[in-house]
Amino acid sequence: MAISVKKKENESAGSLIFRFTKKVQTSGVLLESKKRRFSKRVPNLRSRHDSALHRIAKRAEYDKMKKEGVL
Repeated sequence: MAISVKKKENESAGSLIFRFTKKVQTSGVLLESKKRRFSKRVPNLRSRHDSALHRIAKRAEYDKMKKEGVL
């Protein structure tokens, strides 16, 4: 999604920069990049599976300790 702005005849550098910044703002490129900046990647199937097995094991261990009166 490239944004290009060409200099017009007798146009100052300041007005060219102004037109460019307006075009960037209206296109939504900055907004999209800020959204993607801190988004987390979805973990793969294997890591989700391992995490689920770990949770199940810890829950079973906790329930066993609770029944024994350790907690």
